[in-house]
Amino acid sequence: MAAIDADNEMKPNELVVHAAADNDPRSLSQVFEDLSATATAPVSFTELEDAFTDRSFAALLTFFAILNLLPLPPGTGVITGIPLVLVSVQMVMGRESVWLPAFMRDKTISPERFRQVSDKVVPWLQWLERFIRPRNWPFGRKQGDRWLGVFTTILGISVVLPMPLSNWLPALATAIIGIALCERDGRLMLAGLILGVVSISIVFGFAFIAASAVTYAASFWPF
Repeated sequence: MAAIDADNEMKPNELVVHAAADNDPRSLSQVFEDLSATATAPVSFTELEDAFTDRSFAALLTFFAILNLLPLPPGTGVITGIPLVLVSVQMVMGRESVWLPAFMRDKTISPERFRQVSDKVVPWLQWLERFIRPRNWPFGRKQGDRWLGVFTTILGISVVLPMPLSNWLPALATAIIGIALCERDGRLMLAGLILGVVSISIVFGFAFIAASAVTYAASFWPF
């Protein structure tokens, strides 16, 4: 094993993450399990990006979408949805690596909280991974990333909108699309796109109803 420069301090989690980066890509559920099992210090978004190696865009998209599927306080989607938009826009731009603001890259999740998230996410991913495989993928690599990035940007904006129950369905569609992109599964991608269209329609339907109600109420307000 190569010697580690004493001036380059590394966190315990980073040793495991970087050691796995040179191996064959693992499933997303395995990445979560490995990090959960070995985390002895807070897990940062930078470490997650390293753990996902060459699938960083799709995997981070999936991770941030899954965060929005967890039971969180009302209005949290305004915060947790922003990374979805950032990652998606960079997919459209064709960037080679994910850029996140420093305050996000340095953001950490405690080992206990990460294990709680992992315990909820891993069974769902393992069930889904039994059915997915590379098939019927209609895009070249970058081309697919760009087109899907446009769609997930719209879904991410839907997640950010502060509307009751507006973030769950778009987040689920984004998570499915992210997993499909990781595995190049065209059938799963189609399912995610259909669910995404339905979720966007519902969100815009709520927005239209809310705007109509405000306009109707304003018509009775004396000016």
